[in-house]
Amino acid sequence: MNTKPQIHVVWLKRDLRLHDNEAIYNALKSGMRILLLYSFEPLLLQDPHYSERHWNFIKESIADLNIELKAYNTKVLAVQSDIIPSFNQLLTHFQITKVFSHQETGILVTYERDKNFKRFCKNNFITWEENINNGVQRGLKNRDGWNEIVDAFYAKEPLPFSPNPNQFVSIDDIETLEKNFNLPDLETPKTSPFQKGGRSTGLHYLKSFLEERYPNYMLHISKPELARTSCSRISPYLAWGNLSVREVYHQAYHFKKTSKHKKALEAFMSRLRWQTHFIQKFEMEHTMEEASVNRGFHKLKKSVSKQYQIAWKTGQTGYPLVDACMRCLNETGYLNFRMRAMLVSFFTHNLWQPWQEATTHLSQMFLDFEPGIHFPQLQMQAGETGVNMLRIYNPIKNSLEHDHEASFIKKWVPELRHLDTPFAHQPYLMTEMEQQFYNFKLGKDYPKPIVDLETSRKKAGDALWKLRKDKAVLAESQRILRKHTLRNRL
Repeated sequence: MNTKPQIHVVWLKRDLRLHDNEAIYNALKSGMRILLLYSFEPLLLQDPHYSERHWNFIKESIADLNIELKAYNTKVLAVQSDIIPSFNQLLTHFQITKVFSHQETGILVTYERDKNFKRFCKNNFITWEENINNGVQRGLKNRDGWNEIVDAFYAKEPLPFSPNPNQFVSIDDIETLEKNFNLPDLETPKTSPFQKGGRSTGLHYLKSFLEERYPNYMLHISKPELARTSCSRISPYLAWGNLSVREVYHQAYHFKKTSKHKKALEAFMSRLRWQTHFIQKFEMEHTMEEASVNRGFHKLKKSVSKQYQIAWKTGQTGYPLVDACMRCLNETGYLNFRMRAMLVSFFTHNLWQPWQEATTHLSQMFLDFEPGIHFPQLQMQAGETGVNMLRIYNPIKNSLEHDHEASFIKKWVPELRHLDTPFAHQPYLMTEMEQQFYNFKLGKDYPKPIVDLETSRKKAGDALWKLRKDKAVLAESQRILRKHTLRNRL
């Protein structure tokens, strides 16, 4: 007879919140004692998609959770171990009958890990209940009825966090448990250029957006500098689960009733739905992580240039807006959507590099790295879906339209700070005499363009438009539409 105390475990992943968390809500409904577990898994710590900025954000999120959990005499058991060894250690202290987590739409290594964990649970007579996260549904073959399912998800009130007294494993018991684990250091740098993790900080960003910043949302959404304050900036808090997309939607919906800028809020709310749409797409076709969703594009061959890639990654391409965007992203972890699209377009079209070669650098740099958005967007911007409009962004046109005074460029490319605005946009147009006047040497103080925009754009456009007419691409396009869109799109 098993005399160990019986508990249920909530395995936290990308749902680092207590409120509107279906896994925690259902665990608490069971009436059992609950242990909250987060495992810093070596398989992810070593994965090239992640970087220190992500782990610091997660640590800050756990520290923030623990502040809230003090009122319930508990905290998150945070350990550094792969998940099965973590549970094997817990099983020496407890009888675990049920594990709750959310259904994770992750990368291939987490998919394989989850399959192994499912077998582990079966072998140890543990029930593993995976719960809906942000409206994404598992096991769909197509989008028939999907809108109705998601509408119902968004319409439902966010789930409350209301544990019974003493329902959690106590802090004292957790601190005793910790002696049996390798513990991560949850301390993070006191000062950082990155947004700080945690629900309380996420709620602060949401509050300031809804009460102060949102009126210029649509006006500034494409502008690299102004978007930094006019956009919500809550994407990291959604990606790591400090906030749920539903609770954000509800707050915006209620705020809209008395707002004088309803269209701005409607645009914001529609983008929350986009988040669910793209993650659903990746959930239904996870091979997007490694290969183009349209298999007709697998025949597209591009030569890899490490020289081009290094220039792009370090912001040394000779195109000021491209370089400013990359340097800003590298340093702060944030860039608005249009500029992200432009970076991918420049890499895949002008530099003619495979989108797969951009995957890990961008995922490491994006503080809000969300696999379900990352991979579909990379392919869409690379023009390899066969169903989306082919967009080859002109960095000079975007520079002149969205950074008219070159303020963003001069901030992030200080080599160009003393140049007059027209030359800050296009320094390669300077004559030798003009370079002497500004005490500036192109190719020394700032790189010459590594490719010709017009020639490279034409090469990419011709190749991609030709391939879009290929029978295999056309057939795949129809398959993609049938699987990922409503039937009336056909």
